[in-house]
Amino acid sequence: MSPAPRAQHRAEPSTATPAAVGTTQIFCASTLYGAATLAAALDADAFAPADRRLLLVCNNATTPETSPALDEMAGFAPLRDRFDEVRSWNEAISPFHPGAWSPRPDDVPLLERYLRLLWGLGDDRVTIVLESIQVNPAQAIAQLFPGAPVEVYADGLMSYGPTRDKLDPLLGTRVRRVLHLDLVPGLRPLLLTEFGAPAETVPATAFLKVLGEVADAVPEVPSLPDDCALLLGQYLSALEILTPQQEEELHVRMLRGAVARGHRSVVFTPHPTAPARYSRALEAEAERLGVTLTVLGTPVLAEVLFDRARPALVVGCFSTALFTASSFYGLPVARVGTESLLERLVPYQNSNRVPLVLADALLPDLEDLEDLRNPGDPEDLGSRRPVGAEAVAELLAAVGFVMQPQLHPGLRPVAERYLRTRLGPRTGRYFRRRRLTALGLPGGIPQRLAFLPRHAAARRVVRRARALRRAVRRRK
Repeated sequence: MSPAPRAQHRAEPSTATPAAVGTTQIFCASTLYGAATLAAALDADAFAPADRRLLLVCNNATTPETSPALDEMAGFAPLRDRFDEVRSWNEAISPFHPGAWSPRPDDVPLLERYLRLLWGLGDDRVTIVLESIQVNPAQAIAQLFPGAPVEVYADGLMSYGPTRDKLDPLLGTRVRRVLHLDLVPGLRPLLLTEFGAPAETVPATAFLKVLGEVADAVPEVPSLPDDCALLLGQYLSALEILTPQQEEELHVRMLRGAVARGHRSVVFTPHPTAPARYSRALEAEAERLGVTLTVLGTPVLAEVLFDRARPALVVGCFSTALFTASSFYGLPVARVGTESLLERLVPYQNSNRVPLVLADALLPDLEDLEDLRNPGDPEDLGSRRPVGAEAVAELLAAVGFVMQPQLHPGLRPVAERYLRTRLGPRTGRYFRRRRLTALGLPGGIPQRLAFLPRHAAARRVVRRARALRRAVRRRK
């Protein structure tokens, strides 16, 4: 007996409306300064409307467990209102460190699904706003959302230099634009220009408004003495640019220079992750000099102090805060130690070179009495005095090419012209003769003498000369 025929059911067309796909913007920030930059850009309507805005906090400190994340710092509260939700990248990838972890390519689809579930993104169209795209955690986040457009914002001076490493074109071509603060008026960032990403400025008025809100939210802003000098710590030993002992000596030089300018009250704001012993060397030197030293123990944005206390002088090495103080608050600023750091910084492609060059070229030297007394001719890059933005644009183009010639071959004529016409005792510190020689640029070793770097006797003479120069400097 044959089985009964199965009933045929015809599927009726569905009348249900498919769920609407929303839009989510993910803003990644690792510093309070960066979060304030994002808040200012949002206030200025620099971003398209979105159904949801998520702030992803990254704590990149060497030991994140002992350092407060930006959403735990005093002054963050008013920034929180710009976002629908605040999430922690450290918690999402725990126990890995944000600066060291990146996904394996085969794991990307699984990890993207994990993050969408963790953050409730569903099938939303995602846009990612990143800082420091050339390193993790920014690169890792971008890799985990391979279909998302990327926008980059700069929370410092590095955006004026070239992209530190050659980016995967699959990532670089996703970048729509670079947002930045106009820290050096008239100077255009070089970052990501190899991918045609246009630069857009975050309005200074919006940024200052946000910083005012941050200052108002700090419960107890330290009261600074009248006519004080504010010293900015950077914790350069964590970047392996200086040893801890050298960094302590740099801070002591800041103190001595401020005292030599006539300041009897000095305030030191250490980097939030710097060890406490850095302030002890300053305290001993202040006691020896007979001046009043105040060390701020609570991490607070230097801009909060600019807004509330108006110091008479701001001193640092190449901190972004020096340019914020000068360009946005109109405060007198001075630099210390940039020349020696330019010699020490390796490799030449190190992205800290551009902030160093800007500080050395544009800001007066604290230890040069004539430099602060006379503002100098802004067109004269051959002197030791501050220079104008137009001349610095040519300098930065030359430095950018020497740093990354493969990324910016079109800048070679600019670099050659600059090195032929402007290279001198003052500007020579921004270039390495060996580097210029390798690239066949003016200022390098002439072709007929190119054998010298490979000559053992010549190398011995150079080493002896350098040792003698260091010995003379120590005696000074």
